[in-house]
Amino acid sequence: MSETEQKLKELRKRIDTIDSKLLTLISERADCAKSVAQVKQLEGNSFYYRPEREAQVLRSIMQNNQGPLDDEEVARLFREIMSACLALEQPIHVAYLGPEGTFTQAASIKHFGHSAVCVPMATIDEVFREVLAGAVNYGVVPVENSTEGVINHTLDSFMESPLKICGEVELRIHHHLLVSEHTRRDKISRIYSHAQSLAQCRKWLDSYYPGAERVAVNSNAEAAKRIRSEWHSAAIAGDMAAELYELEKVAEKIEDRPDNSTRFLIIGTQEALPSGQDKTSIMVSMRNQPGALHELLEPFHKGKIDLTRVETRPSNTGTWNYVFFIDFLGHVHDPKIAEVMKNVAVKASDLKILGSYPKGVL
Repeated sequence: MSETEQKLKELRKRIDTIDSKLLTLISERADCAKSVAQVKQLEGNSFYYRPEREAQVLRSIMQNNQGPLDDEEVARLFREIMSACLALEQPIHVAYLGPEGTFTQAASIKHFGHSAVCVPMATIDEVFREVLAGAVNYGVVPVENSTEGVINHTLDSFMESPLKICGEVELRIHHHLLVSEHTRRDKISRIYSHAQSLAQCRKWLDSYYPGAERVAVNSNAEAAKRIRSEWHSAAIAGDMAAELYELEKVAEKIEDRPDNSTRFLIIGTQEALPSGQDKTSIMVSMRNQPGALHELLEPFHKGKIDLTRVETRPSNTGTWNYVFFIDFLGHVHDPKIAEVMKNVAVKASDLKILGSYPKGVL
């Protein structure tokens, strides 16, 4: 045996020993998770998933990571271990904006791990209804894109819903031009995708397919599914849709902005406790009078609260009345934030706290 072969044999033996130790530790962790479930059952606690606890664990993992794997890669590994252990306690059922192969499904898996049971819904309204009815534990809906702005349908759904925001996840969005085995690439005259995706790839399409018809459909996954039976069509979608429908990438990462990202919200019936790094989302109705926005924002300025987003939507209570959606750093259990909320409530005609939740870790 050569010196190189001997070194490889020793290294492989060492890896086998480490793998055995890892398996033992993962099994111990799984046993602890089962014990946690038993304690919660005795207490009558129906919430097995605690978003603030999981965020704290993942942040600690990333903070203590010394490489050579980068922080996010290590966190993703632990996310899957936590997901599998949580499934031993009680499998989490998650509704998402479908069909299968959408970016919302990818966001659901990124946040809850592959052990969660993910159920596709046809519309954002259906996601809200399924969670409210108790058919699923949580829902995942898109709320804003870094290129195209907010998803108005999601914001409008909060006006009528009592559900809480208990988490967020951000997903880097990469779009690819996909074709099927039947596609005649030199004859592509129609390109399917979601309206947002078509907008996010506008410049690329203008350069490479200026004459092709752009057809907006309900989702990128639907676009990917359609082209399997059309010889002259292509689709814009992501990796998950490409794999699910066995399509080939003609061009990769065709989005106009390389930092293109979408933020998704986790909705449920529970309130998340402080995790140490939190955000709060509120919905505020103001009286239609001069200086209303200034009055609304003044308590945040005085309290030195960092606003991360302010959006306006027409109110359903009357013409030319508006509702403000505001995101800011901090948790409503913090005395400083609680004081600001009191001051806002005095100035507003209506204040609804949509939720305080951990800032997205991954």
